Amino acid sequence: MKPIRLISGVLTVGFWTLMSRILGVLREVMILAFIGPGPVMDAFVAAFRLPNMFRRFFAEGAFNASFVPMFSKRLETDDNPIGFATQALSGLAFALLILSAVAMVFMPGLVWLTAGGFVGDARFDLTVDYGRIVFPYILLISLTALFSGVLNATGRFAAAAAAPVFLNIFVCISMAWAAYSGGEVIRWLIWTVPVAGVAQLALVWVAADRAGIKLRPSRPRWTPEMKRLVAVAIPAALAGGVMQINLLVGQQVASHFDKAVGWLYAADRLYQLPLGVVGIAVGIVLLPDLSRRLGAQDDAGAKHAFSRAGELSLALTIPAAVALVVIPLPLVSVLFERGATGSDDSAAIAAAVAVYGLGLPAFVLQKVLQPLFFAREDTKSPFHFAVWAMVVNAAVAIGLAPVIGWIAPAIATTLAGWVMVWMLARGGRTLGDVARFDDRFRRRIWRVCLASVAMGVVLWGGTLLLGPFLGVAGIRFIALVALIALGMVSYALIGQAIGAFSLREFRDAFRRGR
Repeated sequence: MKPIRLISGVLTVGFWTLMSRILGVLREVMILAFIGPGPVMDAFVAAFRLPNMFRRFFAEGAFNASFVPMFSKRLETDDNPIGFATQALSGLAFALLILSAVAMVFMPGLVWLTAGGFVGDARFDLTVDYGRIVFPYILLISLTALFSGVLNATGRFAAAAAAPVFLNIFVCISMAWAAYSGGEVIRWLIWTVPVAGVAQLALVWVAADRAGIKLRPSRPRWTPEMKRLVAVAIPAALAGGVMQINLLVGQQVASHFDKAVGWLYAADRLYQLPLGVVGIAVGIVLLPDLSRRLGAQDDAGAKHAFSRAGELSLALTIPAAVALVVIPLPLVSVLFERGATGSDDSAAIAAAVAVYGLGLPAFVLQKVLQPLFFAREDTKSPFHFAVWAMVVNAAVAIGLAPVIGWIAPAIATTLAGWVMVWMLARGGRTLGDVARFDDRFRRRIWRVCLASVAMGVVLWGGTLLLGPFLGVAGIRFIALVALIALGMVSYALIGQAIGAFSLREFRDAFRRGR
């Protein structure tokens, strides 16, 4: 098998993830316009977060961290990789069927655990109702993640990265149809989620078949391989799902404040755009690449891949973080302020966006640092770090809420993200020279920061010039696009001039990716 080209793989995943995130923002624009912050939106957010939380544990957390490295090594040694993947598919499907059945029965308890502030008002019953409809999505999306892991491990990234686009396409179409036909938008939205899950699973299943990887579920068996997979997966699930746990703690705190769950959700979706495009793309491509290189004892190649992943991540993430901090209100007001969402809602969402922006580099660095451990099948260390980060998050969110109110969960999430990065970096010292960024990274990173600060100044000045147009209906979206383009162009020119990066490298990598 040809070695994975890191940057071109990241660009492939990044492109499809960008499409998904853009459509995700459109989805939130429509939800905020048709439904708006309030009891119904709070109930939808709490219900939809339940399958997504378990997805991060069972799928993106456990299987990206445990299954992918083990499957990748079997591909290299030809140690029956298809049989191993079939066993994993059968075991995962069996476990998720049981989980889904239990969750459907005990949904009121799940809602109480994750949104206790809803108890006693209409939001609680709505969340229970919505939760029972959307929870089966966990089965579909987790199996999708397994097939995606198989495709990623063989260097086929496009279908797996394109699958999430289906959810947003289906949801946007269903809400538009409901609004046009006079139907109840929230009901169309809720029922579309499991339907989209079927489409996502079908896409990656067919792609795997066409790639010659024919996986079919069979009777689950408790083999030594599965025992090893579960032993590695359990701490990986908790470590990989730390952000979801932090978000749930934040939701529990926010549920005691009117509209706060919806505000934080909207802000979360906005900063997830750069996080998904950069951090998740790098993590998906870097893990199998590191696993192969370390398995072949190519430490020099592994260090180079790790350093380039960190360099690419921060070169794209730091300016995005600066933009979220400098121009959160223009972004939020233009994108979300319409229909059922007013100016007060925009101001609250913008405050949360700025706070999350401060943590964006940390969230992305986690995606770069964790594969160093996962590629060695060491999931216990990140798990220990995640526990400490969760403690910090809970203490800050709960402790600050009585003092500063609903914004406390956003501050806690950002602080916990940086604590997690510090512990991952410190723990990485025990992994040897592979876990240290090379000289090229160290030369460029301070230039990236300088170019990002300069871009922030340009954005601030651009806001003063374009500010009057950002509030005019009909042209405010054009004004926002012009402002963002101004920031991107200034960052590219300044970064190229001071040696923060080479635009030629990105161009060449894109050509290889195509």
